[in-house]
Amino acid sequence: MATNKTQQTDSSVDAFLARVAGDAQREDAHSLVALMQRLSGHPPRLWGPSIIGFGTYHYKYDSGREGDSLRIGFSPRKGQTVLYIMDGFPRHGHIMARLGKYKTGKSCLYLKRLSDVDGAALEDLCKASLEWMATTYPEGG
Repeated sequence: MATNKTQQTDSSVDAFLARVAGDAQREDAHSLVALMQRLSGHPPRLWGPSIIGFGTYHYKYDSGREGDSLRIGFSPRKGQTVLYIMDGFPRHGHIMARLGKYKTGKSCLYLKRLSDVDGAALEDLCKASLEWMATTYPEGG
């Protein structure tokens, strides 16, 4: 059975954050670490070379494929920051309407700057996703 490409590592989150290009994006990354750590109750851990995740969950698909992944996280990439909202966005329309300037993929929220979005709406989105994760993938379960 294939293993996930992106695995949790023992690499230093602080060292990774120090290498984030651009003062503004580095500040955004530090703000997201504080937010996600506070909301999740988990310390930041580096997943692969560039994703900062908070908490883990174990999944198993009907196909039999299973693995571990982060409950919530983000990656500061060149020109944008990607937030990983594991339950996706369709159920969060009322929050997304308040969010501001963003793009989405299946479970990825793409932001150029945190200042482009409403901070309270972003916090509500992260809380709602973590609540869904807690119900769908209980910790210790």
